[in-house]
Amino acid sequence: MLHRSGRLAAEFSVLPGLFGALAHGPDAMADLGRVGRLLARVDPDEIRHHHPDATPLTVTVSGHGTLDVLTGPLTAELARHGIPLRAVLGDHDSWRRDLQDTSSPLYAKDTDLSLIVLDSAHVLDELPLPWRVSDAAEAIGAKLKLITRLVEAYVAEASGTLVLNTLPLLTTQLRQLVDHRSRTELSVLWREFNTGLLRLALDHPRVHVVDLEPLVAESGPVRDTRLAVYTKEHLGSELLGRYAREVAHLARAVRGRTKKVLVVDLDNTLWDGILGDDGPDGIALSGTYRGEAFAAFQRVVKQLGSQGVLLAVCSKNDQEPVERVLADHPDMVLRPEDFVAVTANWRPKDGNLRDIAARLNLGIDSLVFADDSPFECGLVASGVPEVAVVRLDEEPALHIDRLLADGWFDTRELTEADRQRAGQYRADAGRRELLDTAATMEEYLQALDVRVTVAAVTEPDIPRISQITLRTNQFNLTTRRLQPDDVRRLLDSPRHLVLAVRSQDRFGDNGVVGAVFAECTDDGLRIDNVLLSCRVFARGIEQAALGALLAHARTAGATAAWASYRPTAKNHKVRDFYPSLGFETVAEGADGVLDFRHDLTQLPPVPPHVTLDATFDS
Repeated sequence: MLHRSGRLAAEFSVLPGLFGALAHGPDAMADLGRVGRLLARVDPDEIRHHHPDATPLTVTVSGHGTLDVLTGPLTAELARHGIPLRAVLGDHDSWRRDLQDTSSPLYAKDTDLSLIVLDSAHVLDELPLPWRVSDAAEAIGAKLKLITRLVEAYVAEASGTLVLNTLPLLTTQLRQLVDHRSRTELSVLWREFNTGLLRLALDHPRVHVVDLEPLVAESGPVRDTRLAVYTKEHLGSELLGRYAREVAHLARAVRGRTKKVLVVDLDNTLWDGILGDDGPDGIALSGTYRGEAFAAFQRVVKQLGSQGVLLAVCSKNDQEPVERVLADHPDMVLRPEDFVAVTANWRPKDGNLRDIAARLNLGIDSLVFADDSPFECGLVASGVPEVAVVRLDEEPALHIDRLLADGWFDTRELTEADRQRAGQYRADAGRRELLDTAATMEEYLQALDVRVTVAAVTEPDIPRISQITLRTNQFNLTTRRLQPDDVRRLLDSPRHLVLAVRSQDRFGDNGVVGAVFAECTDDGLRIDNVLLSCRVFARGIEQAALGALLAHARTAGATAAWASYRPTAKNHKVRDFYPSLGFETVAEGADGVLDFRHDLTQLPPVPPHVTLDATFDS
């Protein structure tokens, strides 16, 4: 209906919910491919005109076979995450030329992802006739060397992320060898080739390799043999649909849209039964046919929590019995210390989710909500559409598959700060208690004993600094996303300052909570961006860090500092950050961009409750 009425661009914000409902239906890949083809006809710039924060993602697609079928599912999967697609398709079998030619679209500065879709024909089409395993070994080795060389050239010259994939080996290819020993040798060679491709992603942060093997296990046949012969579609539409989903998960991480919190229901979600009706002894987590499935689900939830995903409970129950079960039930895998928030009451869940987000000082779109009730899932989907909803049902054996299907928590690289995140949020309970007992905010801050360290970023800090730029949306003055290589390039520039901001207080060490990017220019210091984790808002950390930088600039001989603010849907709270530190507004653009100047005569003082330690490279 939206397509027929010409309202797809205007109503783009409702598509994530609509496409999300299709994504787990019985014909999900076919349905998403169909609606994606309709959406692909819409100019992505028209979508952005109606939705300024829906910045199109430019994706180039190149390969060996026919790949037109990829556009539909890729458009739909990106739309599920609020990202319009601008696709640039290469010519048939142009992958090598596109990677070699630095003037090709793959190397354009506005290209975000460059997809090189590989298939077994890349290797086997080059074999002589007849061929032996030794011929395959030679071809496989040469192809891996070629791809490695082209990847290294891309990483050196391009600014986007290169996406490769492993190659499925088909039975019709393997069975051309009639002896089992030769088949085994070829299988070993093939796996070593795929391992070599996967290692490219370990060696180069801006290279990502989609492993097709688990996707093939889910999707069935790799291809339709007839289409492979007649139209050169070497990968089938079902497999390409699942590949598109993996690419969309990567795109979400690149755009800083990784989810941060998993909120789970309890009754028939974490355990079998209704606590209010069955009592603590009546719910099952192990020892029963269904209970084992719930225990397995809890283990997966705990595994996610160990990697920085914050866990919370939102249940229609009474608080005290819930806390008792979490603490004392002998079969519980998850315990109170695994959760940063436990909300059990009889209020509507959409409101409770808003409260949880506020308590954690996170945007509501940071949450993923998993529940077995169709009513509750529908209520949340309509009441807080920003929340990703995982719709479980009465079959607990499928809970794990449904929770993991959309990769909501996928990130480019896990940092030590991720592993410590849950403990840091739990420490906030002590801070809230201190705040509740303090007579004034000044008294609270003084008692908190905030200590801030500002220092140049070092190599071990790079993944965390990149992650801050990718995931921080509220306190982010320009919302420029940086991959690790981008941070490293700034570090290598003698004109740039890249600073890590750390904080600790009486309740513990918060680690790296912010970053400052600046450049020395002919007219003074240009502050490119300032970022701060939402965990540590309103403690004077940002004022202390910027005050230290401005003092350093004046000492180094600068006569002025310049900065800008670029508005987004989420950073409006920091619009007045620079003026609060004595910056003067010197220009305002039609798009809301503000330019500021500080004459460095009267510097902002370090807040009296903050102990500051700032060091700068000369």
